[in-house]
Amino acid sequence: MYKIEDELLGALSGNTVDELLSTDDLINTLADSQKTSAEIEVRQAESKVTEKEIDVKREGFRPVAFRSQLLFFCIVDLAPINSMYQYSLQWFQNLFKNAVLNSEQTDDVIRRIEILNDYFTYALYQNVCRSLFEMDKLLFSFLLCTKILFGNNEIDMAEWRFFLAGPSGQIDDKPNPTQWLDDLEWQ
Repeated sequence: MYKIEDELLGALSGNTVDELLSTDDLINTLADSQKTSAEIEVRQAESKVTEKEIDVKREGFRPVAFRSQLLFFCIVDLAPINSMYQYSLQWFQNLFKNAVLNSEQTDDVIRRIEILNDYFTYALYQNVCRSLFEMDKLLFSFLLCTKILFGNNEIDMAEWRFFLAGPSGQIDDKPNPTQWLDDLEWQ
């Protein structure tokens, strides 16, 4: 469009009225500009429709992005355990890209989301476990599991607080049924 506009302006500014009327160049340029303008309008309408379709498909994959961010912050949480456990965002992105390419392909979006979440979670688990000390692998498994459960709202906060801090306030004393635990441990 800009090229055609420049040609029109050049033709109008460089010629006299008699020269403009005697040649067909200006008429041909105007016809070309009208044709090109119509083509551009059609392409813009098509691109708006395509953009809306892309937005709908992208929104469909939001659960995969949510799971991926949970997993990324799970591996970031490993750094305080040992300073060697630091993973770059670029490494994480490459791992995710490989999971998208290597996982089973399907046209069913819901099934594809399940496949991607499962495949990437397992791929991340395998890759991170390769770099962990043996004593920290169980902790990583627990951290990964709790992050996913928290993300899915499947952990009751009262139970989680009880798990972390033990009972708060008065609890019902039940008699110790074991011989191997003393009463304080049973409580």
